[in-house]
Amino acid sequence: MAKIVTFGELMVRLQPYNYERFVQADHLEFTFGGGEANVAVSLANYGMDAAFVTKLPAHAIGQAAVNSLRRYGVDTSMIVRGGDRVGIYYNEKGASQRPSVCIYDRAHSAIAEAAAADFDWNRIFEGVDWFHFTGITPALGPNVVEICKEACKAAKARGVKISCDLNYRGKLWTRAQAREAMTELCRYVDVCISNEEDAKDVFGIESDATNITAGELNKEGYKSVARQLMEKFGFEKVAITLRESKSAFDNDWSAMLYDGEEYCFSKLYHLHIIDRIGGGDSFGGGLIYAILSGYDTQSAVEFAVAASALKHSIEGDYNMVTVAEVQKLAGGDGSGRVQR
Repeated sequence: MAKIVTFGELMVRLQPYNYERFVQADHLEFTFGGGEANVAVSLANYGMDAAFVTKLPAHAIGQAAVNSLRRYGVDTSMIVRGGDRVGIYYNEKGASQRPSVCIYDRAHSAIAEAAAADFDWNRIFEGVDWFHFTGITPALGPNVVEICKEACKAAKARGVKISCDLNYRGKLWTRAQAREAMTELCRYVDVCISNEEDAKDVFGIESDATNITAGELNKEGYKSVARQLMEKFGFEKVAITLRESKSAFDNDWSAMLYDGEEYCFSKLYHLHIIDRIGGGDSFGGGLIYAILSGYDTQSAVEFAVAASALKHSIEGDYNMVTVAEVQKLAGGDGSGRVQR
């Protein structure tokens, strides 16, 4: 069985019930989530040996965060305990033409104040096949950029494959900061995951004739984006997710995977969204699973997109679906009929 390590921040997610606005709410739902942790949960649910690495306080909220991963079979044994607080994000779910809103309260969290000495990457990567991180993690501060760099160096030295979802977050750092850090980190990456905005925001690489706000995508343009990314960094594979937003509820969802020879586009899904947070992470988890399972390029992108399509129907950050459920949807059964 393949072993995967993901590294990042696990946060408390606080959210008004139903579709209330922050200013209306008098109580909030309390759950956990975070990009790389979401990927680890997906992989554990697929039967993979998935471990999540971070730093969390030794108090009860930190333990609750750890327990939220253990519940789904994620290996938490390499989580470092220390620091004073767990990061928080507040999420207001959008509806119809009103977009979702995310507010961060993660300054001075345990992982944001971590040091390189906190993590023994040579021990962490013993027997590991794959390492995954996102552009959200180095955005937490220069110290975390260095931690990510040390992790990538150690992974490369052991022959571990590395994937990265660019995941630009303008609320955490500037485009210039992102470009400087990610240009260096991406030189270690084998599989790059991006979307219609990240390649432009981080590296200035964009698709022609595409209007993200209007939900207009030009597939031919994304072939050029993927090729430019591969030429710049020497990636083995580039995946680009393609979201056509009609409203907060209704999106069209697909993706492209480029392996240096073939540009493989998935089928298109018409989504009626329950919760879109973690949608990109569920794509990443599905892609990692498919590649490690030996899927060809077309089958890999179909599995990843189907996994992500299902996530949009599930409340919370974590994608709680099985391989069989993903394969069924990827195979064409998206009727939603009752299973008896």
